[in-house]
Amino acid sequence: MAIRQTAGRDALGDFAPQFAELNDDVLFGQVWSRESQLSLRDRSLVTVVALLAQGLTDSSFQYHLTAARQNGITRREIGEILTHAAFYVGWPKAWAAFRMAKEVWAEDAGADGRALHQREMVFPIGAPNEGFAPYFTGQSYLHPLAAGPVGVYNVTFEPGCRNHWHIHHATRGGGQMLLCVAGRGFFQEWGKEPRKLRPGDVVIIPPEVKHWHGAAPDSWFSHLALEVPGEGCSSQWLEPVSPEEYSRLS
Repeated sequence: MAIRQTAGRDALGDFAPQFAELNDDVLFGQVWSRESQLSLRDRSLVTVVALLAQGLTDSSFQYHLTAARQNGITRREIGEILTHAAFYVGWPKAWAAFRMAKEVWAEDAGADGRALHQREMVFPIGAPNEGFAPYFTGQSYLHPLAAGPVGVYNVTFEPGCRNHWHIHHATRGGGQMLLCVAGRGFFQEWGKEPRKLRPGDVVIIPPEVKHWHGAAPDSWFSHLALEVPGEGCSSQWLEPVSPEEYSRLS
């Protein structure tokens, strides 16, 4: 789909009509519109770095930063792009670019991490886990995937979020399985060292075992929680994982 641009005609239509036409109809109407060759996101990335290399952190640079955000480049990604480019184009140019980029992506500060995490998995993050909030430190989210004999839930933890120590009781069968699907987290049984968790890891939690699980301090984390069928099943929530315990994770 062709991009319709009028900036050239608006600013220079009377003074330099040929330049305005080339800007609006050729640069944007043709070159930027060739999505079969490069996506708009890729073109934004190339353009931002090219302008940065020349030190052109002016209103045109702000326009292209805004376009980059609209074309799908996230707050975290622009930070990495500018950091990488700084080693090739010059540190002062990057500083100037970062000041402008912070303004353009300011409203994405909270949502950006969640959006990036959602891209990593096929399961929805779901709604805030309000029903279990008293048993969590930090913000978690819950999305039920299946009910019936085996309940399956996608549980998502914001960075630093973890549930309290708890035990799954059962008179027969019971327990829980965790299937890690995105991000990085931890699992710990009482009296044992914490275990690092990454996508693809599986944790089998027998009944009557005191434990906790949650996100790494610097990463979102999601796992599927599967309830193992049993009799007399219940969960006992205990004390929070202390900040001192959690700060020792590595």
